[in-house]
Amino acid sequence: MPKHHQQNMLEEPQINLSTKEQNELASKITRFLSQYKFLSESYIIEFFTKDLWHKLPVSWQSVLHHLSYPQIAELLLETEHQHRRYPCVWPLSLLAFRETAHSLAFPRSFPKSSTGNCGAAEPRGFQENQIQSSLLAHAFRKHVKPKKQHEIRELGLLVKELCEQSECNQVVDVGSGQGHLTRYLSFGLGLSVTAIEADPALVAMATKFDGELLNALEKERRKQQKCSGEAPSSEACPRHVTGWVDPKASWEVFIHQLAPNQANGDDLATPSKKRLQSPEHSLEETATPQPGSHQKLVLTGLHACGDLSPTLLRHFVKCPHIRAITSVACCYMKLTTKEEPSPPGVTGPPNSTQSDHLDQDFGYPMSRHVRGLPDHQLSYKAREAACHATEDYASRLREESALLRTHCYRAALEVFITDIRPDLPRAGIQTVKKAHLLTFNEYARLGLARVGLPTSLPLDAGRCEAMLAQQARVVVFFSLAQMLAPVVETLVLLDRVIYLRENGLCSRLIPLFDPKFSPRNFVLVAGKSNGL
Repeated sequence: MPKHHQQNMLEEPQINLSTKEQNELASKITRFLSQYKFLSESYIIEFFTKDLWHKLPVSWQSVLHHLSYPQIAELLLETEHQHRRYPCVWPLSLLAFRETAHSLAFPRSFPKSSTGNCGAAEPRGFQENQIQSSLLAHAFRKHVKPKKQHEIRELGLLVKELCEQSECNQVVDVGSGQGHLTRYLSFGLGLSVTAIEADPALVAMATKFDGELLNALEKERRKQQKCSGEAPSSEACPRHVTGWVDPKASWEVFIHQLAPNQANGDDLATPSKKRLQSPEHSLEETATPQPGSHQKLVLTGLHACGDLSPTLLRHFVKCPHIRAITSVACCYMKLTTKEEPSPPGVTGPPNSTQSDHLDQDFGYPMSRHVRGLPDHQLSYKAREAACHATEDYASRLREESALLRTHCYRAALEVFITDIRPDLPRAGIQTVKKAHLLTFNEYARLGLARVGLPTSLPLDAGRCEAMLAQQARVVVFFSLAQMLAPVVETLVLLDRVIYLRENGLCSRLIPLFDPKFSPRNFVLVAGKSNGL
């Protein structure tokens, strides 16, 4: 790989703030969010049952009431418009809300003059084919969706450069899933990789895909050798470990998980360079750990869910072996907080007992500074909304997509559900496939069945018509709440930057992925070596 390609990764535009600027931004965000909890903590499915429209200031209602969908995108969500066209005079309070929301959020993309991709509809590598990246070899695209192709290529190059700058000889891919990033780091970039994943089924799948890739590489080499009989060279296989990274466990326990055959966690095993003989052959059998000298590690986690991202940052701070880290987070609603130490949908390791958290062990906030700010708390709903794809929603608005009716459908259905079962607020009916192509009655019958209510439940036609006529209001309210999502995400990420700073470590935030392709596009980069 040409050297200048590697250098460009850490030279990407990035967010660097002074200590004073970090602290001031965190304070401004918490004050701002505390004023608009009626938006960030509202559930759009309760639009009718909680009369959310009338929670807006009357002056806002009067100007937002008749906006078209493209106008909602232009006047509320989009940040790049220089000359907005207003259908009427807006109240100063609404203009101030929009400008403050946009100014407090980290920029989610930068012009990339080095790639010539500024303003492109698709990220670099996908202009000619929207499902196959031209920047990634075919072997690394197999079984991989376009979004993931984009991510593993961009993050892989960044990890490669971090390894060179920190002089590290081992990468640990945490939450490795089916091993797509692991394979690219190992086979594509020549790094020595240990992958750890909690789900044994995903580990088995990753091992299978490793074998398929090796077989494909061997066939390609044989073709190139024109059947000369020369044996193909061996490959450095990634080593896969099945294990749950417990947020309550120490870094020593984490290191020991990576080297399960060692008596202690002082050294990390080095996988040997043995070839897989078949896709079904176990990597644990072929990549036998060998005790080595004290090794330097680079941690990476591509969309490490919930508390996993904060846990890796804590290990990075405390473990002397970990020299650098790239952290791409997701699922902020699964972060533990003092107010909600057990968020819905979060489970512990198998056969574990839940123990009390210390204040500093929660997923949010991590830093002393943010923990000390009044109104720093973020509700489950606010954190869940921060995971939405703002750019994708703006695109739907511009296109006036039929998908926009689904929120109104669900909010109307909530009225009929709670009429019969007031004890079932916000009942989970999950996603109804192609709901936007159904009539409301068809949608309602499917939804009622999922919450155990009779599908013959009478639906008053007049009430249905009156609620569905307010679809534009539902969309406007959701868009206003969506404007706060990047601000909430900024606070979560800023808290992590401040935490590292409080522990004597500098870090950078890079909007590495195209946000239209990969909504959780920020990577937090930090290292303990000079120049990182």
